[in-house]
Amino acid sequence: MEPDLALPAAKPGAPTARGLSARDSRSHSPTYDALRRLRRDHAAVAGAGFLIFMVLVSLLAPLIAPADPTATDLAQRLRPPGSPGHLLGTDELGRDLLSRLIWGGRISLAVGFTAVLAAMSAGVVLGLVSGYFGRWIDPLIMRCIDVLMAFPSLLLAIAVVASLGPGLGNAMLAVSIVGIPYYARIVRGSVLSLRNQEFVQAARVVGASHGRIIVRHILANSLAPLVVAATLDVGWMIMAAAGLSFLGLGAQPPTAEWGVMLSAGRQQIRNAPHLSIVPGAMIFLVVLALNFLGDGLRDAMDPRLKQ
Repeated sequence: MEPDLALPAAKPGAPTARGLSARDSRSHSPTYDALRRLRRDHAAVAGAGFLIFMVLVSLLAPLIAPADPTATDLAQRLRPPGSPGHLLGTDELGRDLLSRLIWGGRISLAVGFTAVLAAMSAGVVLGLVSGYFGRWIDPLIMRCIDVLMAFPSLLLAIAVVASLGPGLGNAMLAVSIVGIPYYARIVRGSVLSLRNQEFVQAARVVGASHGRIIVRHILANSLAPLVVAATLDVGWMIMAAAGLSFLGLGAQPPTAEWGVMLSAGRQQIRNAPHLSIVPGAMIFLVVLALNFLGDGLRDAMDPRLKQ
């Protein structure tokens, strides 16, 4: 009679071979490792939490804002913070500052994220075409990018708005144009380092089209630097749009926007400094949170820090 060679039954709760392999494969996943490193960065986590909070507040502005941000009440003008019915006080026209701050955050965040999305879309296309096809296309696109980069960023944005006319939409377009060279150069550098790799050559050998190679093999491996660059760039876009509004070239009064609030508050800086301090502090905190998150993403996605 042959001996029983059956393995002993696993104890309840003991990890099975299938569970170990799944856990091992997950632990070696680049995305999982990056998220694990990101969770260890307390500054990045705090920045992400603050940004999520600001986005939620901005989305719920119609529900949580205590008053109409454009409704004036001259009898309540220049109330200090903590006044009854006005937690952060009122401005020179009696408008509730908290309501304007909430609605202003909605506009400023929308401008920042939309401008980054537009600049990144155009820059990615230009960088991919320039780096992948090369020949005469690459020098042509790069010389145009060099012309844009030759101008100081804010000065170029002011020139664009001045030629198109003041307004929030034109300010958003201006800061988007200024941001295109940033993404075009990042993507072009990634393409130049990837287009001659073995997996790209293998895709060409099996007959993959240029579009499939660009999207599935090159762009997919360039997303990490793009995500980090976009996260850091949102803060700059918010500051640039607020700066244009501060100069009277962006959003126009009585729009509740942080740059407009700063511009109006400077006229009352002696009598009511909170009119400038509050929106300035919000711009500072949002940009700081974006920088914390961007630095954390950069460190988490860097393969050299995996060990």
